[in-house]
Amino acid sequence: QVQLVESGGGLVQPGGSLRLSCAASGRSFSTYIMGWYRQAPGKERERVASIDWTKRDIVYADSVKGRFTISRDSAQNMLSLQMNTLKPEDTAIYYCNPVPARNAYWGQGTQVTVSS
Repeated sequence: QVQLVESGGGLVQPGGSLRLSCAASGRSFSTYIMGWYRQAPGKERERVASIDWTKRDIVYADSVKGRFTISRDSAQNMLSLQMNTLKPEDTAIYYCNPVPARNAYWGQGTQVTVSS
């Protein structure tokens, strides 16, 4: 059974940092383009970052460019998202999934709340 399990979320003040992790099991994603997605209350889910298997093709949404850094450890089947200079508008549930996303792979996500 394929599982993607996100962790590392929490409550942080504006300007703070968090590091999210995604652990994959059940199959290797080493050749997949992988992405981080988020869904804020009342909004559609959006992709915020993606990374290909070579780690050379990395794409960020304009809203997070310069603040977030995506990385992967294919040997460990892990995906990470370093989030710096967090803003209240970054508040959302964050998910990992391949690009394009597979419905069957959505996990529970990890809640990130940016508030003073």
